Amino acid sequence: MLYGPWDTDVEAHIEAGGTVRIMRFTWQGQRLPVIGSGRTWRDESGRHFLVMTPGEAVFELCLNDAGQWQVLRAPDGPYVA
Repeated sequence: MLYGPWDTDVEAHIEAGGTVRIMRFTWQGQRLPVIGSGRTWRDESGRHFLVMTPGEAVFELCLNDAGQWQVLRAPDGPYVA
């Protein structure tokens, strides 16, 4: 497991009621689709999301109060786009 933070670009939809649905994000120059999402929580650093990409790689993404997305945890690889 790798530990950040690393800035990232995220494509997400905000649904009625404020639910955030992450569609894809950039990691190490690759645009990774999100095929599943798990736990979400909020703490002093922002809103956290556990997401799964193809190949069952799990990442922790965080949306901070300034509206910036970061990858906080990432698997060592490989990554399937």
